[in-house]
Amino acid sequence: MNIAQQKRKENIAEYIIYLWQLEDMLRAMKFSAEQIYLKLVEPRGLSKESEEEYLVWYMDIVNLLREENKEKVGHLDHTLHLIADLHNLHLQLLTLPVGKHYAELFKTLEPHLLTLRTALQRHDVSDTELCFRAVYAALLYKIKGINNHSVTDTVELVSPVLAELARIYMAAERGEIDLYNMDDDAL
Repeated sequence: MNIAQQKRKENIAEYIIYLWQLEDMLRAMKFSAEQIYLKLVEPRGLSKESEEEYLVWYMDIVNLLREENKEKVGHLDHTLHLIADLHNLHLQLLTLPVGKHYAELFKTLEPHLLTLRTALQRHDVSDTELCFRAVYAALLYKIKGINNHSVTDTVELVSPVLAELARIYMAAERGEIDLYNMDDDAL
């Protein structure tokens, strides 16, 4: 809970990936409150009151996954909406003067997107969602000891793009930048 809250405040991209990992962990525990308590809550060494808060938070995520019919696969609508917001920002940054640096970063990645779409079999998602799915797939490949070069090699290009997009998103959310400022150095 506090990890998710901290990531949400600091880095929207890490927050999304964290929630996707959490979804898969909860599925692996078969949404069992007992398993969630033993593996995710108890090891924290919290007070009984805090343990209860954490367990309720995890079970709320379980309930959301069930409500959205994502018990086996899929990601919470909440994260997909955040990615849609990030994609809208991505599209704006490609055309606005304030997005000049971001657009240059994206330009290095753009020629590799078709390969990435083919490797991940994701022709139906935005470029931004594709990038998130590539980072998450690379993480899962690493955990499983699988080497899929078409994904892992491209992630080296994806990561700086997502990092810059997340940085700009967070700065805009905090009111630190004006996306419509015509000054190229606004970021």
